[in-house]
Amino acid sequence: MTPQGAGKRVDATSLIKSFDAHARTYDRMVGADRNYHEHLRITTKRMGLKGGAGMRLLDVGCGTGASTAALLDAAPEAEVVAVDASGEMLAEARRKTWTGNVTFVQGDVEDLERAGVTGPFDGILAAYLIRNVEDPNAALRTLFGLLKPGAPLALHEYSVRDSFRAEFVWSLVSWGIIIPLGKIRTGDAGLYRYLWRSVMEFDGVEALTTRMKACGFVDVLHQTMPGWQQHILHTFLGRRPPNPEEAVPEGVAEQPTEVLEPAGPETAQKAAGKAAEVAPEKTAETPAPEVGAAEPQVSGFGNESPTPPSGIPVQGKPDPEK
Repeated sequence: MTPQGAGKRVDATSLIKSFDAHARTYDRMVGADRNYHEHLRITTKRMGLKGGAGMRLLDVGCGTGASTAALLDAAPEAEVVAVDASGEMLAEARRKTWTGNVTFVQGDVEDLERAGVTGPFDGILAAYLIRNVEDPNAALRTLFGLLKPGAPLALHEYSVRDSFRAEFVWSLVSWGIIIPLGKIRTGDAGLYRYLWRSVMEFDGVEALTTRMKACGFVDVLHQTMPGWQQHILHTFLGRRPPNPEEAVPEGVAEQPTEVLEPAGPETAQKAAGKAAEVAPEKTAETPAPEVGAAEPQVSGFGNESPTPPSGIPVQGKPDPEK
């Protein structure tokens, strides 16, 4: 069945309607990428949730629930609130069997309060989301405000602009596999052309880590994925600073939790000494593990990484691949 509105150019203003139209075929497209679910699990394990007992977690941009399942895999004892702006994508998620404590809510990341989503949360996952919002800084500040002091945010996202090789491989796979497969399986390739274009235009790794720091996050770092998506798909991690009166967890600098706007020159100069060890000017990437090798530990975050499957998968998922 050809989705309604097929053939039209998909952009930020029509993206939710496009996801609604493609919701019934979404999981089928995801299934074409044999590493898709594994990569989500790698990111949630990197959050260091340690089973999630007593935790309340937010999965924002949950789609049909793949990222929700990855959160529950890392934190099976946690309560999870899963939010998406697409009603049809949420309908697909709700049709699935959930053994954990999950609540699905329709809402926009830029107006979560209206949807009844309030913090604080012990951790937030945003998979394939931040690239698609109109104002990434506003979205990051919203998520910052929903976190408990010291709690992590994980962005599971594409970023290729810092690497010619990554741009080349992404374009090759997109135009050689994803876009044609989307046309064959759904009757319309508009959403998949948008996926290619949005990734090419989005922040590079350095720009996104800088953006996170400017929105108040500390301990900002990123790690890429193994396989052909190395330097294409990444985990970006950051924390809300702890309250000054609380014990500072390892690797987290004491900073005021209320600071959401980028600091001015004078404030930045005073904070430079404290932030130097946590947020260096250049953010070094922790290399992806070799197939079968243990992932290196990163201070302040859990890193129980599963062994990634070998081979080159087909990347076949509509945009904020959930």
